[in-house]
Amino acid sequence: MVRLRNAIVCAPASSMTLGITTRDVGPPDVERALAQHARYCKALERCGLQVTSLPPDPSFPDSTFVEDTAVLAERCAVVTHPGAESRRGEIAAIRDGLRRFFPTLEAISAPGTLDGGDVCRVGDRFIIGISARTNEEGARQLGGFLERAGYSWTPVDIRGIEGLLHLKSGMAALDDDRLLLIDGLAERSELAAHRVVGVEPREWRAANCVRVNQHLLLPRGYPATERALRRMGFSLVVLNVSEFEKMDGGLSCISLRF
Repeated sequence: MVRLRNAIVCAPASSMTLGITTRDVGPPDVERALAQHARYCKALERCGLQVTSLPPDPSFPDSTFVEDTAVLAERCAVVTHPGAESRRGEIAAIRDGLRRFFPTLEAISAPGTLDGGDVCRVGDRFIIGISARTNEEGARQLGGFLERAGYSWTPVDIRGIEGLLHLKSGMAALDDDRLLLIDGLAERSELAAHRVVGVEPREWRAANCVRVNQHLLLPRGYPATERALRRMGFSLVVLNVSEFEKMDGGLSCISLRF
């Protein structure tokens, strides 16, 4: 897998409780979310990343979920056009934060919509989920940018999978071959070229884990998945992201890694 060197994060704003969520489990505790976010940032640093923190902006309650605002690779950097209109104002801060790392930034434009949480990189191939937030036009635009940079891409329609907001809500690349997948994705023909590692249905949120260099960040609370990955030899960093899960988020959502 590509060696990662940097991460961009944005701590939860005081308005986080007003963000978008499909879950009915009560609002997140912002102070607890801040503590969880701080531990997450320290974990990224221990994995070898230089972490750049953007200032929280209460005007955008979902702005801590920075992954949705850009898709980054060595030869291609694209800012997105989020599917939720209330999040489109987040792009300006992300664009400014990325300019020091990427002199050229491409951009998804209307009528295309794209959330970075719908994009999973596996080696030099990008899987793009067609979802409630990412439409076919957004995927096509991103695919064009990727192709011109020498990458390949494959669309996967996930709109029929109940409870799956983004592709990476149910999928993670463990390495350049193995994918950690929920049941609804495990049999998809578009993913057949890769080896599948399944997660138990009751632990489906464990599929939103993050490979960072020699380590795998895994959300706390999914013991069967944790045992299976340890048996496979992964060096795990287990983190509590309960307050982000209340807002349909997870480990991949709260950083841009490149």
